[in-house]
Amino acid sequence: MPASRPALALSLVLAGAIAHAADTPAPAKPRTTQQILDASTAEHWRALDPGNTLLMELDDTRRIVIELAPQFAPQHVANIRTLAKEGFWNGLSINRSQDGFVVQWGDPTEEDTQRRPLGSAKAKLPAEAEAPGTPALAKAWTRLPDVDGWAPEVGFVDGFYAARDPKRSMYWPAHCYGMVGAGRDIALDSSTGAELYVVIGQSPRQLDRNITTVGRVVHGMEWLSTIPRGSGPLGFFEKPGQRVPIRSVRLMRDVPAPERIELEAMRTDTPLFAELVEARRNRRDDFYKVPAGHIDLCNVPLPVRPVTR
Repeated sequence: MPASRPALALSLVLAGAIAHAADTPAPAKPRTTQQILDASTAEHWRALDPGNTLLMELDDTRRIVIELAPQFAPQHVANIRTLAKEGFWNGLSINRSQDGFVVQWGDPTEEDTQRRPLGSAKAKLPAEAEAPGTPALAKAWTRLPDVDGWAPEVGFVDGFYAARDPKRSMYWPAHCYGMVGAGRDIALDSSTGAELYVVIGQSPRQLDRNITTVGRVVHGMEWLSTIPRGSGPLGFFEKPGQRVPIRSVRLMRDVPAPERIELEAMRTDTPLFAELVEARRNRRDDFYKVPAGHIDLCNVPLPVRPVTR
């Protein structure tokens, strides 16, 4: 029996669709994180400013690089630069290592009258836990598409984990792994930058907007995160011999060229970085069977690499 006209028409449509599909190339498989990094070019990276970068040395091997964030905390960063230039931390120590939280360094002396003088650095600074929106911050802002429990919006500013409240036009750094903050007492404006800590635990975002954040560790984080934990309250070392001596903290621009660690960080305002974020939001390498469709701000990698000449 010959086919009916509707059936014949449908068969012709299907045949055409199959032929078209055969001629249409399959969509490209999304690139992995490593493939994205391998495809990056010089325009996707930025060199760290040696005037806003610290080199912290515990010894010849344990060398840590901290990128400062003057766009968020200009007065604290200025104080930190002064302290480093005048050798404030040289010979002081790491005094606290609290499991799942922070490692902290500075002057371990409890009596104020016996603490090391701040030299030319200021003894009183305003709180800089938030930064008012400026054209520069707005231009640098790259928003993460996912919701966040701690802020109306989260994303990145100049390679730093950040958050913002667009209604108030306020920005602030987020307490992700490797971020560096200025220790304080009860008052919000009681920090000077002389006491610093780095986040070694599970992103204590409750500290956001409660403490001035001044930068992030971009190299040598393993030397800080593996320091033995303190047994005293809040992870402070109970005996002086448990403290980890600091040989020196210097601005990178004051370090002789042969001794420098020259690094560049991936820019967070390019389409390539957006592709990298998406590759982490929805992992499509063979190991992952179910794409998450979401990523926490602090789980986004911020790549750093040595400068090649």
